[in-house]
Amino acid sequence: MVVLYLIINKLKHLFMCLLAIATVRHDLPCFVSVHLIPVSAAKNGVSSKSRKRILPDPATEPPVTDPIYEALLYCNIPSVAEHSMEGHAPHHFKLVSVHVFIRHGDRYPLYVIPKTKRPEIDCTLVANRKPYHPKLEAFVNHMSKGSGASFESPLNSLPLYPNHPLCEMGELTQTGVVQHLQNGQLLRDIYLKKHKLLPTDWSADQLYLETTGKSRTLQSGLALLYGFLPDFDWKKIYFRHQPSALFCSGSCYCPVRNQYLEKEQRRQYLLRLKNNQLEKTYGEMAKIVDIPTKQLRAANPIDSMLCHFCHNVSFPCTRNGCVDMEHFKVIKTHQIEDEKERREKKLYLGYSLLGAHPILNQTISRMQRATEGRKEELFALYSAHDVTLSPVLSALGLSEARFPRFAARLIFELWQDREKPSEHSVRILYNGVDVTFHTSFCQDHHKRSPKPMCPLENLVHFVKRDMFVALGGSSTNYYDACHREGF
Repeated sequence: MVVLYLIINKLKHLFMCLLAIATVRHDLPCFVSVHLIPVSAAKNGVSSKSRKRILPDPATEPPVTDPIYEALLYCNIPSVAEHSMEGHAPHHFKLVSVHVFIRHGDRYPLYVIPKTKRPEIDCTLVANRKPYHPKLEAFVNHMSKGSGASFESPLNSLPLYPNHPLCEMGELTQTGVVQHLQNGQLLRDIYLKKHKLLPTDWSADQLYLETTGKSRTLQSGLALLYGFLPDFDWKKIYFRHQPSALFCSGSCYCPVRNQYLEKEQRRQYLLRLKNNQLEKTYGEMAKIVDIPTKQLRAANPIDSMLCHFCHNVSFPCTRNGCVDMEHFKVIKTHQIEDEKERREKKLYLGYSLLGAHPILNQTISRMQRATEGRKEELFALYSAHDVTLSPVLSALGLSEARFPRFAARLIFELWQDREKPSEHSVRILYNGVDVTFHTSFCQDHHKRSPKPMCPLENLVHFVKRDMFVALGGSSTNYYDACHREGF
């Protein structure tokens, strides 16, 4: 279904290009491909496939917003090995520590479209089903030995890998496991084999592992960790539990952040009301499943529809008709338009600056300890959600970054200049793309300095001071910004 749509779409694009050439007689770029996600040749060591995930590339992206193209990027279907820019630095720089934020991998829906059959997705892990990873069987075998693992409660009551013939709601799928085995192996090749971040006899205190209390985040973290440290010693692994999706630990109470969120949700509501095509689509779907439109909308049908789409399963039907690709395209297009307006209105930015501050503050504290020569927590992993990564991306000033796909990764690297050991720098990468100089705190660095990386001080000053300046008002610390009067 999805592949056929893409082939037709590409042929239409080819026809338009040929028509333009015949008419105007100019050389026009016509990119024809039937890959699920277009891939073009690498340039300067960075593949176009990777680049376009963070900033749109007018040469390779669809000429207009294509909801199917965007949905395929969101699915992040494992395919060929990914080119990435993690670990790239001048030869005289030494890698000191790495801090990895991930969204869980592909999951079963959290919601069901009322009065329709659940999509039949198998959440057992088997070798004869795609997508597959060479370490899949070894991963299952190793997880089966981890029943005595010591994790912070309530994580010790969660299954270590998915294992239901019919997925449970929100359960990680085989696709999700493979996505993070692939992420882990990629990071192993770069950070361990190339840069020797951890010694071969690494100890438990050199890792920092934290996850929310959902099985899909714990299992995603374990899959990445197994790809990164195959056959790890269970006695050295300790996952901490984070009750909040914002990873705000003891700093979660923030009234002003909640006010920003309320205003942002109001903006979303008003935008939806203005979209007549969206309301018409919800009405058509409600008639198909024979429920009130309000009830259908409350069921968040795009969540279930994305599962059908990513797994190439037909959309549900009833005796009144079928939910179809046109319905999907309308709802997905609205999501894209909503993200665009969200960037323009800036309400989400205010929420993000306060929402992301605690975890960014923890990250720079770990980095600062590493600069003092401490050898603890050299590799930090936060296994999280889209609602974790999205505020961090926004707070960093990465406004053009795509919404976190399944198994998205955001990485902070800390480097030391061997020629000037007291100087440390940071790199920030999103899905393998170096976005350091797109951040608000380092976007002008190359204009003022010949140094090839962003000084750690820039990130520290941003978190300690500039995040509050960006909020306006006179607040100079997190507590005051969260309790500002008259917002």
